[in-house]
Amino acid sequence: MSNTAGERLDAEAPVEDRPSLLEVDDEEKPARVLTGWAERIVAVTSFVVAMLVVWQVFRPLPQGSQYYLVVFLAATLPMVFLAYRSGVRFLDRADGPGIFDWLLAGVAVLVCLYPVLPFTIGSGGGGYNAFLDRQGLLDPVDVGMGAVLLILVLEACRRTTGWVLVAVCLVFVAYGYYGGFLPQDWTIAHAGLDFGQIIDALFNSGSGFYGTPLDVAATYIVLFTLYGAVLEFSGAAQFFVDLSVAAFRRSRGAAGRTAVASGFLLGTVSGSGTATAVTVGAVTWPILKRAGYPPEQAGGMLAAAGVGAILSPPTLGVAAFIVAEYLEVSYVTVLGWALIPTVLYYLGILLAVEIDARRLGTKPVETDGVSAWRLLLRFGYHFLSLIAIVVLLLIDVSATRAVVYATVLAFVLSFLDPRTRANARSPRRVFHAIGSGVRAALPVVAVCASAGVITAMTTKTGLGAQLAALLVRAAKALSDNHTVVLACTVVLAAIALALLGLAVPVTASFIIGWAIIGPALLALDVPPPAAAMFVFYYSVLSEVTPPTALAAVGAAAVTGARTVPTMWQALKYALPAFLVPVVFVLTEPGEYLLGRGPLLGILWATAAACLGVAGLAVATGGWILGVGPARPVARVLAGVGGLLLLYLETGALIAGLVALSAAIGITLLTRRRTT
Repeated sequence: MSNTAGERLDAEAPVEDRPSLLEVDDEEKPARVLTGWAERIVAVTSFVVAMLVVWQVFRPLPQGSQYYLVVFLAATLPMVFLAYRSGVRFLDRADGPGIFDWLLAGVAVLVCLYPVLPFTIGSGGGGYNAFLDRQGLLDPVDVGMGAVLLILVLEACRRTTGWVLVAVCLVFVAYGYYGGFLPQDWTIAHAGLDFGQIIDALFNSGSGFYGTPLDVAATYIVLFTLYGAVLEFSGAAQFFVDLSVAAFRRSRGAAGRTAVASGFLLGTVSGSGTATAVTVGAVTWPILKRAGYPPEQAGGMLAAAGVGAILSPPTLGVAAFIVAEYLEVSYVTVLGWALIPTVLYYLGILLAVEIDARRLGTKPVETDGVSAWRLLLRFGYHFLSLIAIVVLLLIDVSATRAVVYATVLAFVLSFLDPRTRANARSPRRVFHAIGSGVRAALPVVAVCASAGVITAMTTKTGLGAQLAALLVRAAKALSDNHTVVLACTVVLAAIALALLGLAVPVTASFIIGWAIIGPALLALDVPPPAAAMFVFYYSVLSEVTPPTALAAVGAAAVTGARTVPTMWQALKYALPAFLVPVVFVLTEPGEYLLGRGPLLGILWATAAACLGVAGLAVATGGWILGVGPARPVARVLAGVGGLLLLYLETGALIAGLVALSAAIGITLLTRRRTT
């Protein structure tokens, strides 16, 4: 990949041979490189799945959405076994799938299609309607098929994300089976489920394998990964990076601004924090290094900018689509909730960048290549498809149709560049580009199908409500005051979500968190949008939370930095994102930051929050812009002032403004004395 603004990817090269901008995903292990028949089968199946998903948008299958999900899983699950290694040395082959992989793929096809097969298998089968009629009283053949599907889904999850989520799913299954043996006076005890009831909940209900998580993956996620693949195919991804590099050239903060802007723009394509951090780092690290940034500082900045991609409209992350489904609102509504928090997040990063530029004494770095204006005039049309998504959503076009129209528009726009026109005219390259979009979604499909185990067991046993009651009871043990109880519950919930996010991918973290933390917040009269966005943000922020912080690990690998210090730097840059979600649920005006409330209230709450973020930036960076370096006392006052301003209550706002003014005054006096 080029390190200058003017150079672009070799668009004449076949799509499958070009360096991908989306090589690393925060929720997956690397896929194997396929050749021969395995590659042909996966490529054709991926293309067929893409066509099926688009067909479902405009002409839904008459048998219903669950029937569609059965067919979708039957097409995608076998591909996981062909595309991802088992991790067992004697089973894996260097040149592609082995016999065991082919066997699992074949069994997956049979087991996944079993509910819709029109012929009988032993005493089971008989077609889709007959399968639904047996809900609650499955045939032994149904139970056997469901048990095999459970094993296959967990194995697919293990291959793509590792053992942790698999272990969590097994714990939930064990709880469903053995929960009846717990002392009945325990809060989490239940009547107990036999194995048939567990399989019925997983295999033949709306909350198991074919529940909301897989539904979101099979509709929204695949369509957005297709859109991202076509954007990359058209050269848009490289244009976004080039534009960011070209836009900031002369000031000493230019290198940092370039990294942040690149992360924001490229995030519209990838939707992955780790992928964005690594891709942006490959381009901007040489610039940051020449400007004088230490590796750890640069890595933290890249990680925070990359994670911002998951928090920023118009794509957000996978969990945002699940938020829309759970709360039964449109996706554009969720985008509206995310607007002000996104502004606050990037304001915090940009302030930290400007402070670091002064504190570290970075210098301007000239980059060769085309100017930003020339790039915009020549390739600015790449923004049109992103604008189209927003406009279509605003005029009440469904999110699925909007992204399909935007994908077609992005493909048409690829004809405007001679270097991508050859790709667009090549059926083979278009075929591979479309298939790559489906392949990118395979790990998410495995995670979402596995998450169905958690949602089914939580629903069937009532575990979510029981754990929520336990959490609230623990908070009430500390105080009877409602505000104190809410504050304690929020702190415990934030810690629990942060710890959960260390172990499982973002999507699964949100699903588990919403099942357990969501009811606790709702029980304390927190509005559902505020509760859902709180869980969403803390699920995403595991990407920059030590000791795992995958985005920071990826960025450290690019910059050659020490991993743990890079994580702490990323945490510093992302600090506003950890505090703003608490504001959503802790105070009534906090909901204004989600764009919910009167316009005047939204404006003053946003202004106060911006001042609060600025105070936190001073506290962590040790510099007041326009004034000079802040001593420890001034930093403490700025931090206290920032926290008080984020509370958004009248008394706290006044005290926060006084604290910030005192910090500025002390810094001015110190500077004069020094002079």
